[in-house]
Amino acid sequence: MDIVLLILGFICMIIGIFGSFLPVLPGLSCCWVGLLLLHLTKAVDTNYWLLGITLVVTIIITILDYVIPSKGTKKFGGSTYGVWGTNIGLIVGILAPIPFGVIIGPFVGAFLGELIYDSTNHKRALKAATGSLLGFLASSFINFLCCIVFLGIFLSVTWEYRKILF
Repeated sequence: MDIVLLILGFICMIIGIFGSFLPVLPGLSCCWVGLLLLHLTKAVDTNYWLLGITLVVTIIITILDYVIPSKGTKKFGGSTYGVWGTNIGLIVGILAPIPFGVIIGPFVGAFLGELIYDSTNHKRALKAATGSLLGFLASSFINFLCCIVFLGIFLSVTWEYRKILF
């Protein structure tokens, strides 16, 4: 049973790394589940501190995934209309069955929000939408880095208990 949990945990890690780039998949939370599965084996001692800290990091990064694109819009001169457009576009992008909807949605939402605010200033609207896109890319990069760290923890713990696991 330990080998099955180990393999499932590793699969969760791989899915999590891909999920940090593909917003359809839950990236960091899937990696955390992989760590949990590893610690559920009888061979590995359950480290509640490690699981707790990584869970808190997962929750914080997951929340930031939704906040950072809005902050990017605001940082690039967007109004509250642009921020709302980013958030609405993110929701529509998640629900819409279009490729790259999570990337396109916030960009278009910020652009349209800024055009509603000031329909004559297309340059400002494009700048705010670019901020939304850069915010999304930044949050994806942070997500990817955390997934790599979680994979490193997974491999380290697996290596430490290799004699018992295998």
